[in-house]
Amino acid sequence: MSTSPVRPVPAGEIERWDLEADVVVAGFGIAGVSAAIGAAESGADTLVLERTGGGGGAAALSGGIVYLGGGTRLQKACGFDDTPEQMKTFLAAALGPGVDEDKLDVYCEGSVGHFEWLEACGVPYKESFWSQPGWECPVDDSLMYSGGENAAPFATLVDPAPRGHLAQVPMPRNGDQAAGYVLMTTLIAKAADLGVRVESDVRVQRLVVDETGRVVGIVATRFGAPLTVRARGGVVLATGSFAYNDEMMQAHAPRLYKRPAATVEEHDGRGIAMAQALGARLAHMDACEVAFFCDPQLIARGILVNGRGQRYVTEDTYPGRIGQLTMYQNDNQAFLVIDEQAYEEGMATPTSSPQLRHQPTWVCGTVSELESEMGLPAGTLVSTVELYNRHAESGADPVLGKKAEWVRPLRSPIAAIDLRGMTGGFTLGGLQTSVDSEVLHVDGDPIPGLYAAGRCTSGLSAWGYCSGISLGDGSFFGRRAGMRAAAK
Repeated sequence: MSTSPVRPVPAGEIERWDLEADVVVAGFGIAGVSAAIGAAESGADTLVLERTGGGGGAAALSGGIVYLGGGTRLQKACGFDDTPEQMKTFLAAALGPGVDEDKLDVYCEGSVGHFEWLEACGVPYKESFWSQPGWECPVDDSLMYSGGENAAPFATLVDPAPRGHLAQVPMPRNGDQAAGYVLMTTLIAKAADLGVRVESDVRVQRLVVDETGRVVGIVATRFGAPLTVRARGGVVLATGSFAYNDEMMQAHAPRLYKRPAATVEEHDGRGIAMAQALGARLAHMDACEVAFFCDPQLIARGILVNGRGQRYVTEDTYPGRIGQLTMYQNDNQAFLVIDEQAYEEGMATPTSSPQLRHQPTWVCGTVSELESEMGLPAGTLVSTVELYNRHAESGADPVLGKKAEWVRPLRSPIAAIDLRGMTGGFTLGGLQTSVDSEVLHVDGDPIPGLYAAGRCTSGLSAWGYCSGISLGDGSFFGRRAGMRAAAK
């Protein structure tokens, strides 16, 4: 953690303000740009302080999935029925335990309207559905399953509906510029059109409070020189997670320590610490999204076993769920057992993540030989495959509930891919906020003048995760933060 002071500065100590605006937003990722647009659309003079040389953050580097539902225009165009109630039932199960029910209500009820707002901002969507497993969509379709909605154990809760909404990507792709790049460049352009000012290379350091305890500004640095910024209406923190803060990771999320993924180095927890210094309440600091570094097209066609040779998760579910169960409940021990036909079929499918297509570690003629080569206890893998194959002969998986389309007996030659330690991710916990993105004090009351959104907050994910929830609640509650700050 930085050794620079983090405690708030009394406004009376500020001799002059270098910059000022109605609403000051710290961070220009998905939450920050949405807050800036929300504030500007509400008529506020809006200023963004961005740590790097330009906006985008982790969102611009991501697959760009925004988790939305309840019956969006895109869902209907692709032939799917959905309601806010169905969306909430699924998310309460997939993101819990400990989901903030009030936030979930507001998010699900407002999801259709939020999609319409993104479209109004210029985000393009193609009326087409990607039906295959994958972390991302490798083509320019704009709708996909992104949370295990159509897999056990969630598929029987409510009728499954895909809710992963992706901005349409120009094809062929330009390098790594996926839907996240399209989403962020579009929203940044919208903010510019609304007159949002951006100051780059600015590191926020401390909050400024007046004699009543209200947040009225920020003390920052630019190239080492101090910078004071006044916020007439409010400050919005959108500074990202604490995945790159070693001290915070060891204190709150030690299993993911030194294993960052899908995040950026600027996510150092500074915004969280600044608000903590004012008495801000935290929530779910141990919760993490856990990526599993193997192509879902391969995983679905085989069986995943732990260090005891036993299956522990349905292989056709959301890979983030696989990652969490692998890291938290199976000591990061995972092997993918797959036969030659299934492996070749998986390798022949389109992918946006060729780096996740691993070569087999062991290849054998029999399961018994494979078990021995892998160093598993005698009889463990043999009994697991025997049981799986017995039911797979009739296309069933009564043990874990994998869908019939992916169930087929494993034949010889048979292989295993060593996936031990193949996990990484980012933190989900942070500042506790109201449904209007007000940062809450430990006594439960809002801290006047202080708002937050995105991964520096405890958003919709309390433990579980769905791809698109970070961009979803970051943009949704970021917009609400900007609007609320502008109203003050």
